[in-house]
Amino acid sequence: MQHRIIVLGAGYTGASAAGRLAKRLHREDVTITLVNAEPDFVERVRMHQLAVGQDLKPRPFSEMFAGTGVELKQGSVTAIDVDRHTVSVVDALDSQANGTRQNGTVELPYDTLVYALGSAWNSHGVPGTAEHAHQIASRPGALRLRERLGRLTAGETVVVVGGGLTGIEAATEIAEARPDLDVALATHGELGDWLSAKGRRHLRKVFGKLGITAHENTPVTGVGADHVTDADGTSIPAAVTVWTTGFAVHPIAAATALEVGDSGRIVVDEAMRSVSHPDVYAIGDAALVMGPGDKPLRMSCASGVPTSWQAADTVAALLTGGKLPKTPIRYFNQCISLGRKEGLIQYVTADDRSVNAALTGRFAAFYKELVCKGAAWGVANPTFGMPGRRRRVTATGVPDRAPASA
Repeated sequence: MQHRIIVLGAGYTGASAAGRLAKRLHREDVTITLVNAEPDFVERVRMHQLAVGQDLKPRPFSEMFAGTGVELKQGSVTAIDVDRHTVSVVDALDSQANGTRQNGTVELPYDTLVYALGSAWNSHGVPGTAEHAHQIASRPGALRLRERLGRLTAGETVVVVGGGLTGIEAATEIAEARPDLDVALATHGELGDWLSAKGRRHLRKVFGKLGITAHENTPVTGVGADHVTDADGTSIPAAVTVWTTGFAVHPIAAATALEVGDSGRIVVDEAMRSVSHPDVYAIGDAALVMGPGDKPLRMSCASGVPTSWQAADTVAALLTGGKLPKTPIRYFNQCISLGRKEGLIQYVTADDRSVNAALTGRFAAFYKELVCKGAAWGVANPTFGMPGRRRRVTATGVPDRAPASA
């Protein structure tokens, strides 16, 4: 009987895991089903570009996984029963395979589950965000913002709320693409306060050149149709508000018997296995992973992709009796685009603290572009450059513990 592997979510981590598993395991011994709501890969790190009118290269999964043995299932996950080992999916194409249909929902059984449903925007419960703010954590959100920005006239104000990487990239991209608009950024602390001195200087220089107003030490406590309000009750005009204050994980995991942390992320061991259900793996934003310095990894592509490698290698090792190589998960730099012509590469310690070294300017923009292209290429070519021999499955079950790392 074939071992049934289901991967939920086909972002950077889920797609990478599915491709890696397909390369390592013999097709006659396993079935690998990749479930995703959309039919093509979304370059999430480029949503700020999509929002200002730039078109992104289409990357359909049907082409990416052609000939790999990965079965694509387009649909939305509605529930997971970790005791019955099933996943419920609303089929976007109104068809089904390897499952049973009940009340319009396909129920897919699994032997091993890889959970990579990722994250969405986080309103933090601030009044008015759901009604009035735009988000760029998803393609639909970026496209809605794109349409709204297209209707703005010269002199109207755009306020980006959130001073992290996403907020900075959004503010600079909008200001560069639409110099006729009045762009501002509201941040809880000081602008780029986690960066090195060199990084902060360059960020302020670019903000000045692009005419972006920085509202520092300005926590936003409310969003209206034409303004945002800070903690002091001051109103800041905003024809459009873009909300970028962090991410919230998909809520499905917290509704299961899986052990999750306070944020709803699945608690995993160093092999990315659920500590409560060893036949479930969590990767990317969905996983609560302890990194260098015993600090949880932040939600990012930089830390997410290595977790997908670790999970896929663990599954393959358990099923084939192989040794599990330890995938190093650490940070090297933070790559920040500041429009199409400027960038900032902030080098960091293994546990993500800024050091003095940083690259700036056009070379940094080029560096960031290479990183984005490389990440997308790696997903679009999931089996390239890996050992060509697919191993036969020898294990009959899933051990309670992962094998020791090599």
